[in-house]
Amino acid sequence: MTDAVALHRADPSLPDPPAGAAGAVPRPAAARHGERILIVSDAWQPSVNGVVRTLEALTVELRALGHAVQVIGPERFFSLPLPSYPEVRLALPPPARLRAMIDGFAPTAIHIATEGPLGLAARRHCLARKLRFTTAFHTRFPEYLACRLPVPLTWSYAALRRFHAPADAVMVATPRLERTLRGRGFTRLRHWTRGVDTELFRPRDKSHLDGPRPISLYVGRVAVEKNLEAFLALDLPGCKYVVGDGPQLRWLQRRHPAVRFLGYKQGEELARCYAAADVFVFPSRTDTFGLVLLEALACGVPVAAYAVPGPLDVIGRSMVGCLDDDLGRAVQAALAVPAAACRAYAMGFTWRNSARQFAAIAAAA
Repeated sequence: MTDAVALHRADPSLPDPPAGAAGAVPRPAAARHGERILIVSDAWQPSVNGVVRTLEALTVELRALGHAVQVIGPERFFSLPLPSYPEVRLALPPPARLRAMIDGFAPTAIHIATEGPLGLAARRHCLARKLRFTTAFHTRFPEYLACRLPVPLTWSYAALRRFHAPADAVMVATPRLERTLRGRGFTRLRHWTRGVDTELFRPRDKSHLDGPRPISLYVGRVAVEKNLEAFLALDLPGCKYVVGDGPQLRWLQRRHPAVRFLGYKQGEELARCYAAADVFVFPSRTDTFGLVLLEALACGVPVAAYAVPGPLDVIGRSMVGCLDDDLGRAVQAALAVPAAACRAYAMGFTWRNSARQFAAIAAAA
């Protein structure tokens, strides 16, 4: 991008406002009241990541809409730590026990949220019993794997395409991701937007974080696929903060001793960290959405990110941040964005609308 002071990257293919903003997404046909919705996910409490936080907010809103919801997660079974990600547990569900759990709940809708061992086991059960189900594409696993091992993207996407092929619907967070997956042969794709808790994430006093201003903040997993080095290596005024944990944490702490690493935060403490920053920096090039973008905006903090899928879908043509191929230039431009504009934009994203979309797609399967 050549204009360093532009507050967004114009893209003629992107709707204005972006999908997920108030009024941008047509409300789906409502699901029947009182659905029994079963969600099977390899990502669930006590782990903390974007998938878990999405499902937590989803279950709360689905229940508020009058649906019965049960989540089958890895905490119910014997599990092993994922290599390089010990905080993520891989469940080894006994088939008979999983079948009993599914049948015992008597769901009217089954949603398989992840492509891990639990998701595979639930998929096998549904196919064997000829039960209809939906899935979701939350994570760009092929790109994440390619960051660590020389595995061609075509191989990984072929495996994921086979996993999702029998589903009645494959839910995706953004139109841009939908186009990408269609180009890779995925079918039955349906748009399921995301939301933000605007009561928790709100503007607050900025004294919670100290140090020279402006404060540039990153929140999220500290791992190679998040491209954190691109942010931490920038020569920026003020100081940098990182909130989160992950396999790259110790290495980055040694490499960037001037950066303030706060570790994992949640709830009020996390919200205060967001609100105390002057700019939120999102260096990832592989996220499918980026809930942290909405959380920062809800706290009145502008976003600086690369002009890539995820930020393009969330930020779009709005004037609440800067998307630029030069991340340092994006940070400098985003600092000029008014906090009130960020907050107003985030108010258009609600978990209630997200839950209504989800329920309508799941119930139609």
